[in-house]
Amino acid sequence: MNRPVRQRALPAAAPARQDPFLQHPLHAEIEQERYWGGVLGVRDPYYRERDALPGGQAQLDGRAMRNFASYDYLGLNRHPAVLEAARDAAARWGISAGGSRMTSGERAVHGELERELADFTGTEAAAVFVSGHATAISVILTLMGPRDLVVHDALAHNCLVLGAESCRAARLAFRHNDLDHLEEVLRRSRHLHDKVLIVSEGLFSMSGDGPDLRALLRIKQRHDCWLMMDEAHALGVLGATGRGIAEHAGVDPRDVEVWFGTLSKSLVGCGGYVCGSRALVDIMRARAPGLVFSVGMPPPVAAASLAALRLLRQEPDRVARLRANSRALVDGVRNLGLDAGTAWGEGIVPVILGEVPATLHAAQALEEAGICTFPVLPPGVPEGTARLRFFASAAHAAPDIEAALAALAGLAAA
Repeated sequence: MNRPVRQRALPAAAPARQDPFLQHPLHAEIEQERYWGGVLGVRDPYYRERDALPGGQAQLDGRAMRNFASYDYLGLNRHPAVLEAARDAAARWGISAGGSRMTSGERAVHGELERELADFTGTEAAAVFVSGHATAISVILTLMGPRDLVVHDALAHNCLVLGAESCRAARLAFRHNDLDHLEEVLRRSRHLHDKVLIVSEGLFSMSGDGPDLRALLRIKQRHDCWLMMDEAHALGVLGATGRGIAEHAGVDPRDVEVWFGTLSKSLVGCGGYVCGSRALVDIMRARAPGLVFSVGMPPPVAAASLAALRLLRQEPDRVARLRANSRALVDGVRNLGLDAGTAWGEGIVPVILGEVPATLHAAQALEEAGICTFPVLPPGVPEGTARLRFFASAAHAAPDIEAALAALAGLAAA
């Protein structure tokens, strides 16, 4: 007769294991930040649970607040058509794509979203990835190599910098939006490399400004470079109909080799996209690691972003409302004598306070006044430029902007 294998009992009290990560220098750094937060009487602003509410509001610690901390530029996150599209896709395909799109994860909604993104951005083709951060890394890693050069704006997003570092190309930065400096960098370095990729953003998330795209195009043509533009915060925000910095600058989008963006801002989903020529997208579909080796975008997410994109096309007045709210906010900040830096007044409005303690206390004071915004601290921004960052939305009403400015007026007077 076969007997079951006897399980060896654990000792009554297993010896405690030393956690090796307690000794990691990053953990010590985090503990120091917590200590100084306690000394200064500042609540930890990170990973606090928020519930999204309609009309540009959020619930934080049980309080309804005016929400200026969300990427929902067009107020579509709770739109009935977006929610219905996600429900229908879940009922048809389930939640997960179930595999890489190259193998078993391709769904009809992926192709629909890609075709409409390409049409909306004025390009030949598009590819969507399950992660926006991984999209940028994958694009640069796939296109560039050790004999090449990536030149990026000094304030380029972390995903763009990591992409440049991971492809083993040479990497150089030019001063933020300083195209004379870019030209100088290229004069010194272009001849040393095979391919050169210039990387910038349509709308910079920390400063709320962008480059002179026409001048960028002249420079890349003069030095025989490719240009990659990050439209994560520009799609749905810049241009009369939200088509991004190409529409804002009045240029042909086909003059830019690589358009990259995310679906988590105006299109209220998650993941990333790349738009450009058919050949570029063929390369991405066959070789980009973030697409080939990753599970496909969940069908309900793709369907929700597709529904949001269609609403953006049908209701361009949302872009106009967003612009009006943004301009009212940035003008009000400057009228209070506060520093909004070089912000254009398009969706993102920074309030630069400089020092970390002052910025954390300001965020706390605004929260107590019913305004939900977020402090941005080094290394996310350069030392000495800690700031509050406001995201305007088409869902905000005039009283929301007025309340935010009234709370900021209290800071300015302090």
